[in-house]
Amino acid sequence: MNLIIRKASVRWKGGAKGGSRVVTTESCALKQAKFSLNTAPRNNSSNTDPAELLAAAHAGSFSMALSNELGLKTFAPGEIVTSATVTLEYFTAGWTIINIHLSVVARLPKLTQGKFIDATVRAKTNCLVSRSLRTNISMYAKLEK
Repeated sequence: MNLIIRKASVRWKGGAKGGSRVVTTESCALKQAKFSLNTAPRNNSSNTDPAELLAAAHAGSFSMALSNELGLKTFAPGEIVTSATVTLEYFTAGWTIINIHLSVVARLPKLTQGKFIDATVRAKTNCLVSRSLRTNISMYAKLEK
């Protein structure tokens, strides 16, 4: 069995409101990054939050899965740009992710539209983050020439 173990940690000081929180990843891509539980958009805030981190993870994971599906070496040179939008709704039990929308635009000159759409659907289904979630995941995919 092959296993990969990745770690991140959050240092939480104070109560549920106030105090300070920072997140650090094992790779140090995030190192004591300010972390918040605020769900409302904030102007001029450099804090990240769980939904934003999930959006980043999903966009990256999907792009990797799509690259794998395409066997990108075969279609190089090219480019894949993916964004993920996480939608939350407040229920009695608390904030819940109700939808994640992936938007992918690719410039892969040697690829047909049909093969591109097939690959994006497979990537959305097989993406590591998509497989881990219990929410609706929608997608928009566009191949540019």
